[in-house]
Amino acid sequence: MRTGSVRPLGPVVAVALVAGALGTLMLPVVPGWLAWCAIAAAGFAGWWYGGGWRGAGAFVTGAALAGLHAVFALALQLPVALERADVPLTGRVVGLPEHDVDRTRFQFRVDRDRRIPDALQGRLLRLAWYDGRDGEPGARHALEAGSRWAFTARLRAPRGLRNPGWFDGEKHAFARRIAAVGYVRDREPVTQLRGGQGIDRWREQVAQRIDATVPSASSRYVRALALGDTRGLDEIDWQTLRATGLTHLIAISGFHVGLVAGFFALLAGGLWRLRPALGRVLPRPQVAVLAAFAAALFYAAVAGWALPTVRTVLMIGVAMAARLWRRPLGVADALALAGIAIVLVDPLSLLTAGFWLSFAGVAWLVWCLPDAQGKPLLASFLRAQWVATLGLLPLTVILFGQASLAGPFANLVAIPWWSLVVVPLSLLGTALEAAHAGWGAGSWRLAAWCFDLSWPLFERLAASGAALWWLPEARWFALPLAVLAAFWLLLPRGVPGKWLALLLWLPLLWPDRQLPDAGAAELIVLDVGQGLAVLVRTRHQSLLYDMGPAVPDGYDAGERVVLPALHALGARRLHALVASHADLDHAGGLPAVRRQFPDAALFAPEHAGIEGTAPCLAGAGWQVDGVTFRFLHPPLHFPDFRNEASCVLRVETLHGAVLLAGDIGAVVERELARADPVAVRADVVLAAHHGSGKSSDPLFVAATGARHALVSTGHGNRFGHPQAEAVVRWEEAGAQVHDTAAAGALRVRLDARGITVEERRASHPRLWDAAHRMARLTAAP
Repeated sequence: MRTGSVRPLGPVVAVALVAGALGTLMLPVVPGWLAWCAIAAAGFAGWWYGGGWRGAGAFVTGAALAGLHAVFALALQLPVALERADVPLTGRVVGLPEHDVDRTRFQFRVDRDRRIPDALQGRLLRLAWYDGRDGEPGARHALEAGSRWAFTARLRAPRGLRNPGWFDGEKHAFARRIAAVGYVRDREPVTQLRGGQGIDRWREQVAQRIDATVPSASSRYVRALALGDTRGLDEIDWQTLRATGLTHLIAISGFHVGLVAGFFALLAGGLWRLRPALGRVLPRPQVAVLAAFAAALFYAAVAGWALPTVRTVLMIGVAMAARLWRRPLGVADALALAGIAIVLVDPLSLLTAGFWLSFAGVAWLVWCLPDAQGKPLLASFLRAQWVATLGLLPLTVILFGQASLAGPFANLVAIPWWSLVVVPLSLLGTALEAAHAGWGAGSWRLAAWCFDLSWPLFERLAASGAALWWLPEARWFALPLAVLAAFWLLLPRGVPGKWLALLLWLPLLWPDRQLPDAGAAELIVLDVGQGLAVLVRTRHQSLLYDMGPAVPDGYDAGERVVLPALHALGARRLHALVASHADLDHAGGLPAVRRQFPDAALFAPEHAGIEGTAPCLAGAGWQVDGVTFRFLHPPLHFPDFRNEASCVLRVETLHGAVLLAGDIGAVVERELARADPVAVRADVVLAAHHGSGKSSDPLFVAATGARHALVSTGHGNRFGHPQAEAVVRWEEAGAQVHDTAAAGALRVRLDARGITVEERRASHPRLWDAAHRMARLTAAP
């Protein structure tokens, strides 16, 4: 490379900086801050003074910056000494609180006060405030954005569930520097120190006025478009948006900020045209860009500083600086400078989907449509839609595990209608409301009416069976191959061999699902917290044993964990469902699973009270793909003893057997061991009742002869599962105990190679993994 050919702030440096930061964030562990400081100094010198080595210097600088931020973010997390402790706190509510039926969730910035433990001063917490024992909301309804409170909270370090799939709660907390999560102890004194203040309180008040003035259900969408406030959208709304590929339009995006900036630029320019004398003070072009930047900056604050808005503000700021200094600047250069600025300020933003979709979308359009000016508007729009769909498909699949087949068609309607009609009306209402309370009502109502004209079309598209294509988890090399394929397909006409690019899509769109051979089986115990969900797969069929916990009008593991994991594992169809019993920690997720797989046969205990089930009677069974499934319990007319009546299922392969014991206790375990010791003999046993001390009876444990005991528990659960005496009984009998709370999802294969157990946290290590947090904190400052 010729010396000086790489500009210090050009696109090559931007790509190198991002690549270096991403490389660090993919490491399982990082060195301490002193090492990163030395690496950063060397990298910056190479970047700024290295000439042809600038790209390499930027790569090293990005890696070091991400390392420093990672060490700092890990050092912020709650120390072990404060785990499950009740801590008196004072501080301020950050962002918009989410008021649900029985709880309020909010972020809380702790004060720097000597009465608060040093490890929590100035930290950001994610808290919940639940209703009291009498079910009354108490004071939580008074929780306002920007308000100050004093209360006692029970805290723990951020820890998410680890499963096949695409959402990682620990990554989310790590990227936002959330030090701890917990809940308000309302048995202790709770005092409001000050009412809501600031821009977030104003956003909250405007959201309330939108709800009050827009009578239709679409008020929640107007709130999202006008303020970036998506609190009102439920899971069904998001499913519809994902199925139609419209999630990028429903919340405030860079396009919205661009509309606001453009309007104020025209307004300032028009004022200067009306009063030419003002040009002697400051030229009109400079005034226009200054007005655009000020408006974009204010509106980004109104939108809650979402990443797409920040990217747009940075691009406008770069364009403004170039205009003021009379330097020519293209869109690609502005995009590169915005990317460099974001990585320099917050390299952990690379962990968010918004960063990749925001920058990649603009980059594809800049590269593929450099000559859009002067072309027919419709042709340019259709071509841009094709570029965005094909270019962003690899990222969409990797980030969300899905592709919207209806998206290109829905966007043909939504982009012009929402962007040119609904969004401007929503923004106009916000601007009028900022000028005077009550002025925005008419504009918001008109925006809702226009939105309602198009929404039924998108609901029908989403309801069609072909709207959304769920794809299994792909190998690491699938993404670069798919990006190369998209690049190849988007090259100019006449480039030979484009049809060969289709082959490069195969690892992403049709990955190997690693299904068992005939006579073999695979068992995946999902990490659902304090509950149970187990997927059993043979060569051609899948069975789900329990569906995870759910809370009425609250968290549903069936929707949030089980279904995404099934999609990630490529389970396109379930042939059978077994609800071991009706307790909510086992069958809570059943409604969500049945909505997705309505044709699956459902088994449950005779007295479980679950509609549409066949009883799981002892002795009943079937065989498929050389694997035998047989119920061992309960027998006919067994009393309704809830836990003790759990369905006990034996899965026997050519290479070993598995026993799924539900929540049975020691009495039933002993009876099974005495009545049919051959049937309970198994290589892998799901320990009954989450490893309770009242289960895993010594006689039963010895009768199974298990080599592996699997336990499904929630981290730090209040029951103390698995209890020490149960773990000791399994270990003394020669079994290795695997707990989902510590290991994440457990993947067990029984095939010709033997019996293997893969723990998700061990096989997919992450920098932010709480299981290794203490080892890394020793290197923190």
